[in-house]
Amino acid sequence: MHGFDFEIILRTAPYLFTVGLMFTLKLTVLSTIGAIILGTLLAIMRLSSNRAVSAVAGGYVNLMRALPLILIIFWFYFLVPYIVGWLTQAGRPIAVGGFTSALITFTLFEAAYFCEIVRAGIQSVPRGQLDAGYAIGLSFRQVMSYVVLPQAFRKMTPLLLTQVIVIFQDTSLVYVLSLTDFLGAANNVAQRDGRLVEMFVFAAVVYFLISYAASRSVKMLERRSNAAGA
Repeated sequence: MHGFDFEIILRTAPYLFTVGLMFTLKLTVLSTIGAIILGTLLAIMRLSSNRAVSAVAGGYVNLMRALPLILIIFWFYFLVPYIVGWLTQAGRPIAVGGFTSALITFTLFEAAYFCEIVRAGIQSVPRGQLDAGYAIGLSFRQVMSYVVLPQAFRKMTPLLLTQVIVIFQDTSLVYVLSLTDFLGAANNVAQRDGRLVEMFVFAAVVYFLISYAASRSVKMLERRSNAAGA
């Protein structure tokens, strides 16, 4: 460790955490919320008896899962301003900002993965639960909202949280757009002070600690859930 400058880490930690890590966490939380909502809608569409609706949702999921995330990040970063300009009939591209573009990208991309998790969760609920809901006069929306989804989400919570960890790790890809996420902030300091080793080692340690702690928490939750269901 001779020559490793710990002082640069201590000196820049406030910037790395308050700017870089906060950006990463904000993008993770907001994209997770959006992706779960959209993913749930896609899951219901995939399970629809209407073949056209099911095919559209299935096509969307298969397309997103077949493409690299970094490619979609570039697409949306350059295309979203044109799409927004077309929707608003402005006649020109509308700047939406790097964060907004990244948020839209992660929401749409991760929704495909949440869709499959939610679909599996819905299918794990016994068919008798749906029939019982219909028997007491509940509509499809009410059966899904009050009977099926609450049970499904309890069962699939560990999988959902595991996917959130994946999203947290994947947010580092916005670095290629020069956005100041945690990795981007570390790179800014590394380039400015010429301390690439210190900054990237520190970034790796932080990502590892957060991801490891989160994964251990998910495993504990899963064990408690299995014990409660036993």
